[in-house]
Amino acid sequence: MTSEPQMGIVQPQTTDLAVDEMAAVEKLQRAYHDMRAELGKVIVGQEAVIEELLIALFCRGHALLVGVPGLAKTLLISTLAKTLGLSFNRIQFTPDLMPSDITGTEVIDEDRTTGTRQLRFVRGPVFANMILADEVNRTPPKTQAALLEAMQENQVTAGGKLHRLPQPFFVLATQNPIEQEGTYPLPEAQLDRFMFNINVGYPSEDEEFQIVRLTTAGREINLQHVLSGEDVSQLQDIVRKVPVGDHVIRYALQFSRLTRRTEADANLPDFVKEFIAWGAGPRASQYLILAGKARALLKGRYHVSTEDIRQVALPVLRHRIVTNFNAEAEGIKSDAIVKKLMDYIPRQQYDELDKNMSRVLKEQPAAAKAAG
Repeated sequence: MTSEPQMGIVQPQTTDLAVDEMAAVEKLQRAYHDMRAELGKVIVGQEAVIEELLIALFCRGHALLVGVPGLAKTLLISTLAKTLGLSFNRIQFTPDLMPSDITGTEVIDEDRTTGTRQLRFVRGPVFANMILADEVNRTPPKTQAALLEAMQENQVTAGGKLHRLPQPFFVLATQNPIEQEGTYPLPEAQLDRFMFNINVGYPSEDEEFQIVRLTTAGREINLQHVLSGEDVSQLQDIVRKVPVGDHVIRYALQFSRLTRRTEADANLPDFVKEFIAWGAGPRASQYLILAGKARALLKGRYHVSTEDIRQVALPVLRHRIVTNFNAEAEGIKSDAIVKKLMDYIPRQQYDELDKNMSRVLKEQPAAAKAAG
């Protein structure tokens, strides 16, 4: 991923956002820099991981972090919760974990004065703004499914009653990719609920040097709250109002549709026919556009470009493409297929449309001023 210059606070172009919402967008851009600075007090490196986490957060999405032990996945998530002033709970998934250990359970309360008994719901750890589902593939599917209703509906059903979860609500799950004995891989239906699949890689030598130097010395870290829960909810609403051109939607659709093997479609690239068993569904297209909107705002732009779609394609698609035996035999992963799609889909036409859209948006304020 190419590095980009640091984003500045830019003056808004003509968009579908109201004046008061523009102020909130500028607040989002400032908060983005402030959060990066606060996280940098604790986390060394992992710039792409942090950016993808924040994009998912502002899209009301959930994220799956995949990485070997010791890469500060848990520390990153807990630190992010502190900078946002959100309630945070960690659930350690184990083979003996039961669904009620996550969602909560009903207990019998007895009134000592009258002797009457009634059921009372005791909330489980899922009732928090940010949930860390640590090693989610360590527990059986019955318990994994306890998260499905919470992730999709933002509620828990117990004893025939609905219990709403606090907002904003954000599930971050972790998996260890190198140890699969005694694990229960997430079903495709549950994987699809995660907006992003984020790869957490090893640090560079300089980053690891800083990690060792800082973590083996005594130091006190004071983290500042950057945004409140209400601020996050407001910014999540604004992300969905960011304008997106039809050509950007068409471009995003190609990433999803070109992964689907159908007999009726003879225009699929050869590598798709050879290496893909099942492709991405419509939810992938939705998340590509939503993630593009959030990324555009974080980068200081008020409309989505095809470059935004390319930058979020890997975390959106890597867990939605199911490779076949041929791919496994040749060691081809879903990431390689997504990169092949980036090269396969022609860019020139879409890049020209991006430039035209940007030019029109810049010219509209001047035209409106002249007309006034």
